[in-house]
Amino acid sequence: MMTTQPGSGERRVLSVERLSIDISHEHDTQRVVDDLNFALYAGRTLCIAGESGSGKSLSSLAIMGLLPKMARLPSGAILYGERDLLELPERAMQRLRGREIAMIFQEPMTSLNPLMTVGQQLEETIRRHKLAEGGQATQRAREMLDAVRVPHVEQRLKQHPHELSGGMRQRVMIAMAMVCRPKVLIADEPTTALDVTIQAQILELMRELQREFETALLMITHDMGVVAEMADDVVVMNQGIVEESATARAVFTAPQSAYTRKLLAAVPRLGTAPSRLPVHGTDVTRLEVNGLRVRFPVKRRSPFEVRREVCAVEDVNFTLGAGETLGIVGESGCGKSTTGKALMNMLDFSGSVRLDGRELNGMRGSELKAVRCDIQMIFQDPFAALNARKSVGELVGEPLLVHGLGDADERQRRVAELLEQVGLPAEVALRYPHQFSGGQRQRICIARALALNPKVIIADEPVSALDVSVQAQVLELLESLQREYGLSYVFISHDMAVIEQICHRVAVMYCGQIVEMGSCQQVLHNPQHPYTQRLLSAVPMPDVDQKRDFATLLHVTEVPDPIKPRGHQMPTLRYAESQAGHFVAMA
Repeated sequence: MMTTQPGSGERRVLSVERLSIDISHEHDTQRVVDDLNFALYAGRTLCIAGESGSGKSLSSLAIMGLLPKMARLPSGAILYGERDLLELPERAMQRLRGREIAMIFQEPMTSLNPLMTVGQQLEETIRRHKLAEGGQATQRAREMLDAVRVPHVEQRLKQHPHELSGGMRQRVMIAMAMVCRPKVLIADEPTTALDVTIQAQILELMRELQREFETALLMITHDMGVVAEMADDVVVMNQGIVEESATARAVFTAPQSAYTRKLLAAVPRLGTAPSRLPVHGTDVTRLEVNGLRVRFPVKRRSPFEVRREVCAVEDVNFTLGAGETLGIVGESGCGKSTTGKALMNMLDFSGSVRLDGRELNGMRGSELKAVRCDIQMIFQDPFAALNARKSVGELVGEPLLVHGLGDADERQRRVAELLEQVGLPAEVALRYPHQFSGGQRQRICIARALALNPKVIIADEPVSALDVSVQAQVLELLESLQREYGLSYVFISHDMAVIEQICHRVAVMYCGQIVEMGSCQQVLHNPQHPYTQRLLSAVPMPDVDQKRDFATLLHVTEVPDPIKPRGHQMPTLRYAESQAGHFVAMA
């Protein structure tokens, strides 16, 4: 196994030596981290990479002294200077935690107090560590939000976490972590749920803060593009064991471990997909969307306030052929998922959506129930989409039961067939969702979507939360099902490499409207619209020789406000056809 070789002049800040972690469940004890060793140096970034269940996050929680009660440390030391953190009393750890060793957690919404404003939470941290009091604490909070490039600071200080976007919440988390100027910053999957441009901004922001404060950065991620972009040194973990430890260049150019090679091979890379994917279907148009518009009313704060509404989707038009996959890409809030829900008739919309010539707008009751046999949806979060109280057999067979198809024995046989189609043994029908991994749960959701033999499937970010190897398996499954049954997909994603791998055409959405549409080759390799170019410039590449310059993206550009007076007429976009089938919105 290779070891990292930092420069001789670099100062070691923290080291983990022969750390092992056991988790006890009743009478069973499982080793989840075994003999972990690494060191953090001032101004350098160490990435711990690996798939879910590899022990990455538990290792970081051990450093912070935040392991769950069922965890036990049979061996090892965590040295911060001359002190072993594992031997420090809790009061001493509380003084260190946040002030000298800080952590950015994976999900900012669950880490921030929903009852306190952003300003109150920042000031609480400042006062707790006795950095300032009163007006000085408020001023320091204001300066820290400025440092992490949060716009309209005065307004943000008064807002609660739910009033901020995912990217803004993550900036607030970074501000809270950096307010004490810690010597060690641990970032646990800090960009997993973020769009590519927001991810790029957060990564560049962490780089800037690291340069300014000489912070040692420990980053935990399963995104190898982020590893290539950020890491000086890399530790690759698999099921609690270190597979490889080396410099980032060594890991990406000459990986020694078979597991590292497999992990890198599974990463979808922009520009490596075939220039033209075969269409497994006929020339039939399955779905026609014309003038699709979705608006949500905004609650008035007073009876005298002008009625307003959110213009979520405006004048969206596209067609989808049999056996074709259309990708819809864009940042959070651009209207991707709302478009998908409108196609499913899950919310009110205006305009026309025709499935095999049948108009879906206005369908209700038994008529809508009948058409649902032909159009189904795979949701982003498989755990939230599955009823935890029902067995897998009940969940997959539920569409058959709702539509009155077959008797109990026939439904049981069909469930077994569906599970085997998605690569799961029939006997898992007796188990419950919590007993499966994320990838397996997504397979169960796909099996349920296939139960009624649909013609169109709306896939809303179906692989965004999955590890790269599991992601590759799910994408391969979707492609094989398309080949076999001629399925049509509307594939919603913010991952450009995944879009290129599975889609025939792609539509780019911005502020509720499609600004560019064409084949993957046209849009992803010859983007014409400035927004598409900006999206593609933010995609991190899993290659240490292709690092992106994210500095230009760090300055937040104000997105047009989608809240308009009721009945507001949005300007109709006009399109230029730069090549056959390649449409670009004109300014």
